Amino acid sequence: MPIVVTLDVMLARRKMRSRELAERVGITEANLSLLKSGKVRGVRFDTLSRICEVLQCQPGELLAWEPGPEPDGGDDVG
Repeated sequence: MPIVVTLDVMLARRKMRSRELAERVGITEANLSLLKSGKVRGVRFDTLSRICEVLQCQPGELLAWEPGPEPDGGDDVG
């Protein structure tokens, strides 16, 4: 059950760059990039909450489930 991260779509809607979001959330641009690409196995709820606060959105607007094989590996973010 792969989870697809649609953070890039929300950033475009909010006309915000990754660098600004990373600074406002308090994570590195590298970790934000990994999250955007879906190359992580998890994200802390407090990090997700800060992202949602800055982008004024719900977690469901950033994450979607799509049927298919599980992606390989990945790290936790935040």
